[in-house]
Amino acid sequence: MDLSQRVRAILSFVQVADAGSFAAAARMLGISAAAVSKNVARLEQALGVRLMNRTTRTLNLTNEGSAFLKQARIALEALDTAVDAVAAQRVETSGHVRISTSSAFGRDQLMPALPGLLTRYPGLSVEVDFDDRVIDLVHDGYDLAIRGGRIADSALIARPICRLNMVLVASPTYLERNGVPSTPKELSQHKLITRRFLGGRVSPWCFRAEDGSIITLDQNHAMLTLSAPEALVQAASFDMGIAQVGVHHAWKHLSSGTLKVLLLGQHDPGSYEMVMQYPHRALMAPRVRATIDYLLAVFAKDDALHVSQMALAAYVS
Repeated sequence: MDLSQRVRAILSFVQVADAGSFAAAARMLGISAAAVSKNVARLEQALGVRLMNRTTRTLNLTNEGSAFLKQARIALEALDTAVDAVAAQRVETSGHVRISTSSAFGRDQLMPALPGLLTRYPGLSVEVDFDDRVIDLVHDGYDLAIRGGRIADSALIARPICRLNMVLVASPTYLERNGVPSTPKELSQHKLITRRFLGGRVSPWCFRAEDGSIITLDQNHAMLTLSAPEALVQAASFDMGIAQVGVHHAWKHLSSGTLKVLLLGQHDPGSYEMVMQYPHRALMAPRVRATIDYLLAVFAKDDALHVSQMALAAYVS
């Protein structure tokens, strides 16, 4: 293959790997599925190895394909960066950006950042879906997604926003009426407010034992179960009981004194994180790159997203 054929073949391979099918890759590249298949076959012939195992229903990368994909992304990103460096000097950042985010983070962190983004880049238009379900970013047509939790490894690029430390909270009024628990065992005597995810799983409450192991609290006697994290904060502030919430959700209430931290040091904050995900940096449109860079810079300055465990000591009951 000559250089131009090689580049087309590599682009086809990367798009197929990201989209999961030849048809989807063809739509993104603006060519036929047959042309995409032919490009990938030529690439495999030139390399002398099979990059993908295909059946009528599935498509999986071989070990050689996974290794080649990593190197191909690096090469395409280098080309993309070189082009963008020139294009950025003469092209105004404009166009439509589609974002998926959770309801709570979208309302409390993303929405306050949008006025500044649109002021800096008046040629942009932004569409935001507030949705807590798991999405297929490529298939559903999003430019980027903001998601929290235990982020699984995937073909998506994940840029870290912050750690999502969990904390136990209750209102001063509730604690005056019911006492302040000093050990996890005493929580069985309290009204607990738990979270059930949309998939049905209940968010675990974990604690550090003296021997360093992690123990999980039985929440079967929970007084109230809710699906929205902001609703847990609200219920706790209404003196209804003890809730486990993300520090960033509770920060305003902790700062104002309407909620207090419980069992700090014994309660395990978890290993959750908030990330910004997008398909890959190769061939990224300037409108998307500008949005990502701007939002990450704003989130880095958001105090509620970066409260340390040490800082929480000032809010312990």
